[in-house]
Amino acid sequence: MNRRELLLSAGIIGLTLTTAGVMLPGPAFAKTIKIGFSQATLQSPFYVELTAGAEAAAKAGGDDIVSLDANGDVTKQNNDLQDLITRGVNVLIVNPVNPDAVAPSLEAAKAAGIPVITVDRDVRGGATSYVGRNNEKMGKLVGEAAVAYFQKKGAKNVKIIEIQGDPGGTVMAARRDGFDKVAEAAGIKIVRGPYAEYIRANAVTAMQDLLQANPDLNAIYAHNDDMAVGALQVLKENGRTDVVVFGVDGLSEAVKIMTNSDQYIATALNDPRYLGDVTIQTARRIAAGEKVPSFVDAGTTVVTKENASKFPTTGLFAEYRPDVFK
Repeated sequence: MNRRELLLSAGIIGLTLTTAGVMLPGPAFAKTIKIGFSQATLQSPFYVELTAGAEAAAKAGGDDIVSLDANGDVTKQNNDLQDLITRGVNVLIVNPVNPDAVAPSLEAAKAAGIPVITVDRDVRGGATSYVGRNNEKMGKLVGEAAVAYFQKKGAKNVKIIEIQGDPGGTVMAARRDGFDKVAEAAGIKIVRGPYAEYIRANAVTAMQDLLQANPDLNAIYAHNDDMAVGALQVLKENGRTDVVVFGVDGLSEAVKIMTNSDQYIATALNDPRYLGDVTIQTARRIAAGEKVPSFVDAGTTVVTKENASKFPTTGLFAEYRPDVFK
């Protein structure tokens, strides 16, 4: 056996993956792989948790990971991606600031023979796999909960104000379309409010104006729970306990409010730490030469007051960890 064969033989092991407390046999792969992760921004708590989940999973598996923060800047993200390529990573993970703007860097990764995984937000081409969740399904699940809630109450002429995420965002569009299709089919009137960029403070400001302009509203649907909690704050300050709230993401704060209140009706789970974990699992499989799906769905489910106690809320987001690779 020559030196190269000896090193290769010594470097191949079986990995045990942990998901939802279940130990799963993983693929054979080089003992240590080097992973590069270009995160769109760390200004969002969701992305902080996503990065932490990826780093923890990589460390647990004995892999090296280099995480860089683009801080919402397309130019910086492309520079970061070029840096990671130069460092000779085995797999490149990217949460794109803009799906089109990173195309040159993805081409450079391809030329260098480095597979690319996109996470949370996909690109239009150039990635081996996209790890995320079905955001339209999330919107649909929350929309179905809204329809069920108002039908149970026998409410007529229901009006819902929608506080939107970011203009032109694919996640925003999917969560909007999933919810609106279900709600409008049931005869609910949707009034699209401003883009609050998924930020609570922005939603608070928007809600103050929305409440004055729409005194006849029955509910708020926000594209994430942070904005929904902000809207709820304004509703309470104005004594509007008759207006209910729906969100997305499974923020633990929102789930806890739900268990103790009849005003926060539903959210859809989007555990970012597990999303990071699944992304690393996917990276290991790709590095091992396994064929992985073009879309790896980390899974979601709806949470209402009836089932909220089933989901751990010790972290920033409620935990939901289905077996993705069964």
